[in-house]
Amino acid sequence: MTDPGILLKAYQYMCIARAMAATYENNRSICKYVHSVSSGHESIQLATAFQLGPADYVSPYYRDDSLLLGLGFSPFELMEQLLARGNDIFSGGKAYYSHPNYRGAGKPTIIHQSSATGMQAIPATGIAQGIAFRELAGMAEPGAVVLCSLGDASLTEGEVSEAFQFAVLKKLPIIYLVQDNGWGISVTAEEARTMDAFSYAGGFAGMERIKIDGADFEQSFQCMQLVFDDVRKSRRPYLVHASVPLLSHHTSGVRMESYRSEEDLSVHRALDPLKVLKRQLFQQGFSDGQLKEMEREAGELVKAEFEKAVASPEPDIHTAAEHIFVPASVTEERGERSPGGARKIMMVDAVLYALREILEEYPEAVLYGQDVGRRLGGVFRETATLAAQFGDQRVFNTAIQEAYLIGSTVGMSATGLKPIVEIQFGDYIYPGFNQLVTEVAKSSYLSCGKFPVQALIRIPVGAYQGGGPYHSASMETTLLSVKGIKIVYPSNAADMKGLMKAAFLDPNPVLMLEHKGLYWSKVAGTEEARTTEPSRDYIIPLGKARVALALSDADTEKENTCCVITYGMGVYWAMAASKNLNGRIEIIDLRSLFPLDEDLIFETVKKHGRCLVLTEEAQNNSFAEALAFRISRACFQWLDCAVEVLGALNVPAIPMNMRLENEILPGALKTEAKLRELLEA
Repeated sequence: MTDPGILLKAYQYMCIARAMAATYENNRSICKYVHSVSSGHESIQLATAFQLGPADYVSPYYRDDSLLLGLGFSPFELMEQLLARGNDIFSGGKAYYSHPNYRGAGKPTIIHQSSATGMQAIPATGIAQGIAFRELAGMAEPGAVVLCSLGDASLTEGEVSEAFQFAVLKKLPIIYLVQDNGWGISVTAEEARTMDAFSYAGGFAGMERIKIDGADFEQSFQCMQLVFDDVRKSRRPYLVHASVPLLSHHTSGVRMESYRSEEDLSVHRALDPLKVLKRQLFQQGFSDGQLKEMEREAGELVKAEFEKAVASPEPDIHTAAEHIFVPASVTEERGERSPGGARKIMMVDAVLYALREILEEYPEAVLYGQDVGRRLGGVFRETATLAAQFGDQRVFNTAIQEAYLIGSTVGMSATGLKPIVEIQFGDYIYPGFNQLVTEVAKSSYLSCGKFPVQALIRIPVGAYQGGGPYHSASMETTLLSVKGIKIVYPSNAADMKGLMKAAFLDPNPVLMLEHKGLYWSKVAGTEEARTTEPSRDYIIPLGKARVALALSDADTEKENTCCVITYGMGVYWAMAASKNLNGRIEIIDLRSLFPLDEDLIFETVKKHGRCLVLTEEAQNNSFAEALAFRISRACFQWLDCAVEVLGALNVPAIPMNMRLENEILPGALKTEAKLRELLEA
């Protein structure tokens, strides 16, 4: 039998949750932001909350307000988020109700996560991955558990499968709690899926599973107690499938009377967990009067808390753009770029040497991705020898799971690790785009800076000698449309090493675009991508461009001159073009696309009055065109003619045939022709 005190505590929280739901419903004009409540789900949520401790982690879903009450958050704290108030402890008025994040004493850690159902499975599994690594490395005592809460309808998401695959493969300490109320908004389980979560989990060998009546608090509590004990000891994943009724609307904006029949509602109401628990309390000897007194007290508490929340201040509008990033740790260039006696290295070697030095210096650094491990060491051999040197726990292969690669960095970072992941080719980043946009990029902003994602995501990009339509893409414009991430793009070995160190140390997510055509300097005219290897402590702050080819003030006074603003392979097309233009071209290598060195760009454009923005991307609607507009606006009175842009032809893919590939790309000859037009304008 469950301790009567626990049953009574659960009843108290259930009464509070019901009073909150009723208050929201009765004050719809005040509770104007869309929200969901836990009515019908309270038993399994509270039974779960009572098992969690301060060392654990929780990823709730949007209906988990009873779970949050059970963890010790007050109705007032939850209501401030409901009303999007400025003192909302979770997001400062930026996120939906029951979208918590918390890092502090006395409660489990709750990372930021999105509303995209099923998406939370990957970041939560990344937490378990981080916990397992820290335990194995002796960085933490074993025993912490991750709780990932999901609705049953979300299990049809492919990203849930990726999370399950990784969890069972690595035997991670995570519990997936699936609350199945039979509905996915207006879609029934029978319409949408052939099996429930319990059956689905049976396909993942190594996933322990159990099916329970989630409306029965006593059964739920005893079950969750056993499951948590098992995972704390065995360190393996577990799925709990809890059947629950849905007693309220899907959300305040999608109301049950719009699509649910009275017959369906009657079936669900007969399973009301509050009534079930009340009967169990009567069996324990509690009187009707005692329970009614608890209901009255809960109502009074909720009324007072709601009034206080309604009176709390709106956010200061000046906070709207705060916490997009946390302050960077590297703010100035340091170390030796060209130390005496050092040999020249290729860009691919710079990747390897930078990663090796990072792994040597930072035991919390972990490197993973497709084929980066022991046997191959990366398809470009840029991670060769690292697994042998640092072990398969720190440098390891993953399956083809771009979503997991990107999203797991959220959880890994939350545990204090510093993940470095590789997307094998830029063309393959799109399966991971959901995680990049909804989880990685928004984490710092929506958690008020509590959960910035410190992650370095490496992405080989660019067209190179017949790579074809699925291994040659440039996608910086797409990536730059995502706010909350930083993007760097080195064009030589020294910058590769210096920027990689800074990107790794930056406490925010950084994507490093690495042009595979520059890795070995095999493309004619790219020999200068090989540079002297910088010193071990060499580092370049993000957001600082460099002058790749300079002109003196005396040169600019002789005749018309022009500057080229470019990056990556564009640097070498511009260098080749400049050789036939009699010292009239200055070249700026951006190195960092966001943050962007606008000071150097505008200063250079003003000096010359003519500017070409050169990119490998298809030109229309590109980052380069957007930059040209910004230059035109900032430098208008200094311009002698319109700012020009040169990019690839506007085709959806790079063709395989190398003659066609060359025709698509700007190249040195097209760059020279465009520069001649500008110089003569």
